[in-house]
Amino acid sequence: MEIILSKNCQSFTGTVSRSHGYCIRRVGNRFFSKRNTNGTVPPDGHWRFILAIAHLAPVNLIVADLSLPGQELIDALSEAGFPLSVVNDLCEPRCDYNASDILIIEKRLTYESYEN
Repeated sequence: MEIILSKNCQSFTGTVSRSHGYCIRRVGNRFFSKRNTNGTVPPDGHWRFILAIAHLAPVNLIVADLSLPGQELIDALSEAGFPLSVVNDLCEPRCDYNASDILIIEKRLTYESYEN
């Protein structure tokens, strides 16, 4: 996942929370998520990291947006234990998703959990 910084922020690297098991690294002038090699990553850590970054975007103080490949989103949701039928209804592996897409998916997942 690429993290697109706001114009107010020149750099944003390191961990957002140790509980996710993911961090942000800089590659040239771009910023990407990276699975921590030290320690454990909880099953839902990738999904929670994606949500944490997506929730920063509407404020536009540090993060302006994100670019998440569909297959990475599918993998994160599957690792978090969401049923494959639900994941396939929400995600297309060949699409890229932005922060607002992720927030919509989060709402739909919350709605789906009350349906079942």
